[in-house]
Order: sequence, then structure tokens, then C-alpha cells
Amino acid sequence: MEGGVVKPDKTEFTECWRTSLTRPYIMRLALSAGIGGLLFGYDTGVISGALLYIRDDFKSVDRQTWLQASAIVMAVSVAPWMIIIGRIFVGLGVGMASMTSPLYISEASPARIRGALVSTMAPGTWRWMLGVAVVPAVVQFVLMLSLPESPRWLYRQDKVKEARAILEKIYPADEVEDEMAALQSSIAAEKADEGSMGSSFFSKLKSMWGNDVVRRGLYAGITVQVAQQFVGINTVMYYSPTIVQLAGFASNSTALALSLITSGLNAVGSIVSMAFVDRVGRRRLMIISMFGIIICLLALATMFYEASDHAPPVSSLESLHFGRNATCATFLQASQPSNWNCMKCLKASSDCGFCANGDSKYHPGACLAVTDAVKGMCRGEQRTWYTKGCPSKFGFFAVLVLALYIISYSPGMGTAPWIVNSEIYPLRYRGMGGGIAAVSNWVSNLIVSETFLTLTEAVGSAGTFLLFCWIFCHWTRSHIFPRTRDEGAGV
Repeated sequence: MEGGVVKPDKTEFTECWRTSLTRPYIMRLALSAGIGGLLFGYDTGVISGALLYIRDDFKSVDRQTWLQASAIVMAVSVAPWMIIIGRIFVGLGVGMASMTSPLYISEASPARIRGALVSTMAPGTWRWMLGVAVVPAVVQFVLMLSLPESPRWLYRQDKVKEARAILEKIYPADEVEDEMAALQSSIAAEKADEGSMGSSFFSKLKSMWGNDVVRRGLYAGITVQVAQQFVGINTVMYYSPTIVQLAGFASNSTALALSLITSGLNAVGSIVSMAFVDRVGRRRLMIISMFGIIICLLALATMFYEASDHAPPVSSLESLHFGRNATCATFLQASQPSNWNCMKCLKASSDCGFCANGDSKYHPGACLAVTDAVKGMCRGEQRTWYTKGCPSKFGFFAVLVLALYIISYSPGMGTAPWIVNSEIYPLRYRGMGGGIAAVSNWVSNLIVSETFLTLTEAVGSAGTFLLFCWIFCHWTRSHIFPRTRDEGAGV
């Protein structure tokens, strides 16, 4: 809320659970709003696994309403365009939740545990994967019906009694009067500002930009949100099974299982963040996270380079073993087929696939046409069929580094930018500042996710992760982020 005394001898995590046990109403508020983060994480991650099966099958209004509609549309899809419409609905719902959930939690929780609570928000076969999203969406819709408005909003609407009633459920009796006084002071200052600058969106934006302190805060808030995306995290979340296949795991089920392990670590990292975000501090947690991310990106780039460089060669004898009609046409027309390896076969054309050697998948294999019949012939000889990545001895190491990347990202850069944006702005600018920062996050997300597959085709997986590493290293060197610990109650 507006004020609150931060106890230096307790972490927010400890204080959060202690307060929740004595006042479970607070946790209900946070979890009800935080389901938006769960939906964000699920809807972001589920499409990565569903794409593996959608590719085969399709070869030839408030935020809760959007989220439910999207899940239903995607579950009953009979064509790719229906899934796209469902994903648009998901984007509308999750986009609104990503801005309003942290704002609501920050306005309806004590300052001493705000950081820990905000971190709860940081987030055929494919039909079930996409359709199950309707369950948490409906749960959130039902819970939100019973949620009150934030005390700050109620007080601003002159509903003082209602605001006091909510505060009495959140704070101990001896702190309620202090919170009411802080509300009165903050809103009086806000209304005084509006009297001189107006209450329209553009008037507030102009006032924000004219205030040096707020402008620096907005710059910092946008910067960390953009940096969060340009480490490439959502390319990992969107395409993690595909990345696992690029590392050399051909089976859809294996790729999905391994990607689920790495994705699950994201949730573990968020819990770690709750435990350390106040003890370590936002800035230090992000710096530790940055170094871990940089090391992991360099390691991933190295792993994928080695996997590509040591890809099994293509044998003309192995390819013609299946017949000329089954052999990839691009390979047959190549001037120097002896220089081909698995990776060159897959990059030559989307119509080319690699059938591994029957004795050892690391021995020379066949470059064949991608058809159901040819794939059946390959698998009929107990061989492994590859269309995304190649057999690699570095596959498990790449998945391990991918897991370490998630572990490095989640506790710091995964949650801290959202926590920072919920507390870095003066209260009267918090909604607008957090909203602008959230927009910058989603725009950056769009840029990175839309260019990932193009980059992997143009410069390879190794080059793509190296590019992410270079961008993040440059950002880390160029920006020093100010401390925000214990500064969340500023007016």
C-alpha cells in the first residue's frame, strides 16, 4: 500500500508467509490476480510443444473473457487460422493481465511483502494442450468476481469507508490509521497535480516526461523490460522443444519431455526469487542473473556450433539405398555431394530430411525427401528420422546448459523487472509507468520471437545464441540500474 515499515531482519519471503498465515485475505488477493501470470506462463510455453504436433496435423471484453475464448477457439480448431485467432485472444488477455496484475497487487498489499507477492505474477495431443488453458481462466474469472477494488482506487472515488474496510483486512489495527493518512496525502498530491496538468492520458504523459525523477524511473523500467526479452528467454519458452530437436533429439515426445523439465525450472526460479529478492536486493539479483545468462548463452552457442561442425556426413550410397525417387532432389543436383553433412542436408531445403545410419546415428546417413512414405521407409529399418536437428554427442550437454540458462534467468531477470516496475514510480504515476514498461516488454517479445527462426536459418543456432549474448553483454556494459529496495512506497 502507501507506506509500511520494512523490517530489515526479515526477508520478504519469510514475512510474506508469516503475514499470509495470520491474514490469509492478502494471499487470496495476490493469488487471484496472480493467476494471470500462471496463464501467461502456460500460454507462452504450451504453444512450443503443441507446434510439434500441429505441424504434423496441419500439413495439408475483459481479460478473463479473452483468455477463456482463446482456449476454446484453439481447442476446437480445424485449421491453422483458427489457432492464430485463439493466440490473438490470448495476447489480449495476457497483455492486460501483465499490466493490471502487478499494479493491483502493489496497491492491495503491505509494502514489506510487496516484492514477494508481485513475484507470484512473473508467470489430437495439441488440442488438449491448448484447451486446458480454459481451466485457470475460468478459475480466475470466478475469483475476480469476489475481489474488491484496491483501497487506493476506492479512496480516490471518495469511498473512504470501503477503503478503510479493505485496509483493516490487510493491516494490523495499529497500522490502519497510518495507511489512511498516507492514502490521503498521496491522493491529495495527485489531485493537485491533475488540477495543474489535467487528468487526460496525454496530460499525465507530458507531466511524467517533464519530471526528471519519473523520467529516469521510466527509462530504467523500460530498459530492464527490454533487456528481459533480448536475452532470448521467450524464444526458449516458445520454441524449447524445437531447440531440443536442434540439439539432436528427433522424437517429439522426447523433445517435449526435456523441454518441460527446463520450463519447470522457471517456476522453481520464481520461488527462489521470492526467498532472496529482499535479502539480496533487486539490483544485485539482476546482476548475478546477468552473468549467469551471459555464460550460458556463450556455452549454448559453443554447443550448437560443435554440433553443427561435427554433424554426420551424407553418403550417396546410403541415400540411393532408398532409391532415387526417395532421395532429396536438391542433394541429387548438388555439384559436390561428398561435402554434404546432415546439417547441410536439412538447410538445403525444407523438402530434405536426414535418415541416420542403422549401425550408428553418428555414421554417414541418407539425405531423403520429406514425405510420409519415405519417413516410414526410414523408420521401418529401425533408423532415426531428423528434420530439425542432427545426431549430436553434445545434445544432453546443450539441454543441461539450457536448464542452467533458465535457472540463471528466472530468479533475477525473470521476476525483478516486474517487481521494480511495481515500485519504482511515484504512486500517482505507477499505473501509467508500469503500463508503458509492459508495452515495451511485449514489443520486444514480438521482435525477438518473430526473428528467432529466421535467424536460426540465416546464421544457425550457434550464431543466434551468440547474437543474444552480444546484445545482452552490450546492454550490461552500458547500463547501471539504480537501487529500488525499500523505495517502493515513494509518492
